Amino acid sequence: MGKYRWYIVILLFFIFVTAPVNTIHGEQQPTMQVHFIDVGQGDSILIQTPEDKTILIDGGTPESGKKIVEYLENQQIDKINLLIVTHPDIDHIGGLPKVMKSTKVEQILDSGKLYTTKTYRKYIGQVAKQGIPVEIAEKNQLINLDPSLKIRVLNTYEPFRNNNESSIVLKVTYKEMDFLFLGDIEKEQEKELMKIEGLQSEFIKVAHHGSRTSSSLDFLKKVNPKVAILTYSKQNDYGHPVGRVIQNLYRVNALIFSTAVFGNITVTTNGHDYYIWTEKGPTSGISEEG
Repeated sequence: MGKYRWYIVILLFFIFVTAPVNTIHGEQQPTMQVHFIDVGQGDSILIQTPEDKTILIDGGTPESGKKIVEYLENQQIDKINLLIVTHPDIDHIGGLPKVMKSTKVEQILDSGKLYTTKTYRKYIGQVAKQGIPVEIAEKNQLINLDPSLKIRVLNTYEPFRNNNESSIVLKVTYKEMDFLFLGDIEKEQEKELMKIEGLQSEFIKVAHHGSRTSSSLDFLKKVNPKVAILTYSKQNDYGHPVGRVIQNLYRVNALIFSTAVFGNITVTTNGHDYYIWTEKGPTSGISEEG
């Protein structure tokens, strides 16, 4: 098995995966777009719902704030209907103060996990300054933002959990398409999620940037994803993603896309079919420095 096997697999399936969803059945259908913004070593995910609502999940590092704002502007988004803050680590909340200064945020869903860092204080300070209502997520909570979607909280903060264990986990369903956003949860939370009926999802945002703490084979078999999205920087100090995670994704036959290789990644779906657009091709992404 060659070093770049998963890039080759993506190329082989590229025509199928990128078939335009609006033309597969010869008619226009409402679509949902999920943007995995390349913020380097961190997470920031934008969801544009079929009924034109906007959800932003996390905001990368402090250095990512400007890029996220520019990305929102390029998508002609001037309002975030719901900002979801999965947990208070710097690579998930760092860019949010700049986002909140530049873009109207109507509501925040927070894990409720408190933290004592300067970055967290900046986040909380900007929330207070902007007067944004904050709701603390509850397990099994349904988020009623767009009636065409089912959005359910599967994990959040509980006493004695660390930041990663407290990550908000979301399952977003649009007709026949399911997206599982795992934040930075660890194997213990994966075991809890495996008890849930209907966990299978076509798309998975791989937990904790492909860290050794997560993505057990049993869990991935339960989810059985068609596409796995990894969010990380090629130059990181953590060894993300670890080889075991990549091998486990191979073993469940998931197509792997990463922001480190492909830059910004956008999934568009009408609830039945999907296509994936990437900012960079796999060969250019592999050869670039940084």
